[in-house]
Order: sequence, then C-alpha cells, then structure tokens
Amino acid sequence: MPHSGPELLTRPAAPSIAPARIPDTDADTGMCTVPMQPFATKMARAGLPSPLVALFASYLEELACGSTGLIPESDILPVGRDDLPLLDDLAPYAATGRARLREAACIKLNGGLGTSMGMTHAKSLLPAKDGATFLELIVRQAEHQRRTHGGPSPLLFMNSFSTHQDTLRALDVLGLQHAGRPGTVLQHRFPKVSRATLLPVEYPENPDLEWNPPGHGDLYAALALSGHLARLLESGRRYALISNADNLGATLDPAILGYLMEEDIPFLMECAPRTPSDRKGGHLARSRHGGLVLRELAQCPDGDLPRFQDIVRYGLFNTNNIWLDLRALRQHIDEHGLLRLPMIRNPKTVNPRDPDSEKVWQVETAMGAAISLFPGARAIVTRRERFLPVKKCSDLLVLWSDRTLLEPGGQVRPNPACSTPGVLVELDGAHYGTWDRLMARFPHGAPSLLHCDALAVHGDVLFGGSVTARGRVVVRNPSCMQAVIPHGTVLEGDVHL
Repeated sequence: MPHSGPELLTRPAAPSIAPARIPDTDADTGMCTVPMQPFATKMARAGLPSPLVALFASYLEELACGSTGLIPESDILPVGRDDLPLLDDLAPYAATGRARLREAACIKLNGGLGTSMGMTHAKSLLPAKDGATFLELIVRQAEHQRRTHGGPSPLLFMNSFSTHQDTLRALDVLGLQHAGRPGTVLQHRFPKVSRATLLPVEYPENPDLEWNPPGHGDLYAALALSGHLARLLESGRRYALISNADNLGATLDPAILGYLMEEDIPFLMECAPRTPSDRKGGHLARSRHGGLVLRELAQCPDGDLPRFQDIVRYGLFNTNNIWLDLRALRQHIDEHGLLRLPMIRNPKTVNPRDPDSEKVWQVETAMGAAISLFPGARAIVTRRERFLPVKKCSDLLVLWSDRTLLEPGGQVRPNPACSTPGVLVELDGAHYGTWDRLMARFPHGAPSLLHCDALAVHGDVLFGGSVTARGRVVVRNPSCMQAVIPHGTVLEGDVHL
C-alpha cells in the first residue's frame, strides 16, 4: 500500500471511478479478440485496482488490433520558438503567483534507479551539491516554501517499486515533523505482453521481470486511485509542478504559476530549445487539427527518424517540467475516467539483460502526452537553467562544480560568473562511467569549471583538490597505471600524463 506521509494521515476514501468495459470477444470489439481475462486475473492478484485494469485493457486492445502507437510525420506540424511565449514574457504574472504560492505543490518523479550510472538504489540518493543528496535538496526546497507560506508539506514523491523503500528510509533519517514530511505515492505496474501470443509473459526464474513500469504517464492514475489527488485539493493545493527528481532546476516559479492562475490554463509544458544533445528527447509538435502534441522517440516511425532528429524543424523539446491544474484533472476523471494517454509500444525482452529471453511488448505512456487531452493546454519556452538533468556521470560532475551555486532554500542555480554559457564534459566510460568510480577519482570534488569551455578525460586519472580547468582541456593517461593530478594544478590545452 502506498505510504502517504503524515500530512495525508486521514486517507480519503477511494475515489469512485467507474471502470471501463473490458472487451474479450469479437462482439465486444467488432474487430479483434482481446485475451484480457488472463491479464485481469494477474493484475487483480497483484492488488491493482479495477479502473487501472480496465485502462490496461484498452491498451491491450490496441495491441491486439495491430496499433503501433507511432505518430508519423504526416500527422503533425512543427511548432516554432516564435509560436510560444517565453518565460521572460510572463513577468507580469509573478505577483499573482507569489501571493498564492500557498496553493501550489511540487510532485517529483522518483522512480529511477540510475542504472546507467551503475546504481542499484534510488538515483535521488546520490550526492548532488555540497554533500547533500538530490532528495535532501528537494525536501529543503519544499520546507522553505512551507515555512514561508504555511500549511503542510507541499511535496509529493512518486516512487517505483524499485525506489520506494530506499526513499522511505531516507525520509526517516531526515527526521521531519508531521507537517513537513513529504507524501509518497507508489507507481503502478503493467504486465509484460508476449509478442508471440499476446498473453501475460511468464518468467519463473524471476517473476518480478514479468512486470514493467508503465512510464511516468501513470502519475495521473496514481494520484487519483491512491486518494492523493483528493487530499491535495482538500488541503488547498490546486496547482502542481511535476518534474524529474534529478532536475534541481525545476522549482516553483511564481511567474509561471500566476500565468496558470490568471489565464485559467489546465496544463502547461515547459519546453526548451533543442541542441544536438537533445535529438533523442521528445519534441513538441502540433496536430493537423491544431492542438499541441508530444512525440517521443519510441513513437517515431523509422522512416521519419531524420526529421525527428532535425533540431531546426522540431526546435523545442519537453523538459518534463509540467504544470497542472489539479481541479481540471479531477474534472476530466469525473467526466471521462482515468486519462487515456497515447500508447507507447516498447519492444523488449522479458529479461532485459538476456537478449535470448522471450520477446515482449511493454505498454508505457508519457506524462507530457496529456497536453493533447486538456482543451486550452499551453506550452512556453523556458530558460535552460530550469533544466539541469543528471543522466550520466559527466552531468553529475558539472553539478558538483562551481558552475552551479546552492542557495539557502535548496535551489541550485547556474553561477553568473561563468565565462561561457555551457561546458562540454566527456569522461572515459571505463574509469568514470559509474558513480562510485567517479567519486573515487574525484575524492575532493569537481575541478573548477568556471572558465572552462570543454573538459575531456581519457584514462585512469586521480584528481587532487583545488584543480582548475581553463578553456578547452583534454587530459590523457595512456598508461594502465593511475596518474595523479596534484592539488592546486591549473589545466589548460592538451595534458599528457
């Protein structure tokens, strides 16, 4: 059962959401037979609520009828940077947002393990800045808002089965009082679908691998079915900023909040200009009918991939900073049931580490795809400083460095003293590809990158303290023995050790 946190001690009654009809026969679908009953039985045994089972049934029907979930180029049109307001244009709304900040909550997507960085626990428990973890800084931000504007904690974590216990233990260690302890909600899971039979896959060696996370699009169902949506509204929290836990740049901005309030916007997506490094990120587009849509890489047909990656044609990507009117969400669910987001059909093997294991479909959805479901949904072009994701060890090193500053309220900001707008860091994957190897080779923290354009490190190198990198730096150690850069060294140009 999801852990609610002390501010949700009085758990509201389960919301009344009528489950959709679960089709099983040709007569039901009019087109194809959907083998739903084995899935319904399996999901019920796992304790999943019936409205979620019915939602999964609708996706399974799509699979059975041959739907791919792809969004071809012929169905969409580009959205240019000049078509959307800039965050800087919203300054007149800031006064409203500041005056009503008490009505806002933050929801952090905290389901990632950081496997790409060699982690086996919640990624939010990594040291992020000045020795504090991502989770600690997120809590610090929420506590600053709570003390300033009153009320219970405005923070909720959505955890996965992989991160839930880690997160609860970490929150226990922080020893927060009732009013200040964040809430937590557990993400659901979907059964993996055998590509050969369209039946639930079986994997007795590890039954946990028979399930997959349904993507962060599950947030809306998780909020509603856990009772947290009702509780947030009852406590006066009508608006929510939803963002990734590894993005410390996504904090409550009064100007955006005021914009939502004054313009009565049900859903807003923060987009940023795409760079070559963002070519794989989901991009914003417009449907042929005029509404905004989000297309993820997994939804792009192979033949359209060159256009998907064309950062001039599709110049804006989804930062996954989403602003939501929770009252509008509740109204949508009351009228239409759980949000039925565009399906992502993800081809995998049941054991992701065994390419010879059975081939499966994973049914997933993206949170940002809800932009197409809310009439009046909008997007803005945000500042890049609100998008500081940590996806690999080089990102973590930049966050540790003096290119970012930690403010007393837990906010992390770019250092205005930086001489360049960005720094490109490339680290040898063999020696720096996992977080523990990174920490072992930078035991004194990151070098100064304040005046660095690019830093590349090849080979096994141990960095001393107070090292400075200037301009474009390439450090090479071709030896199989670890090299040491002494304390206080200034690195410039090509450095051969």
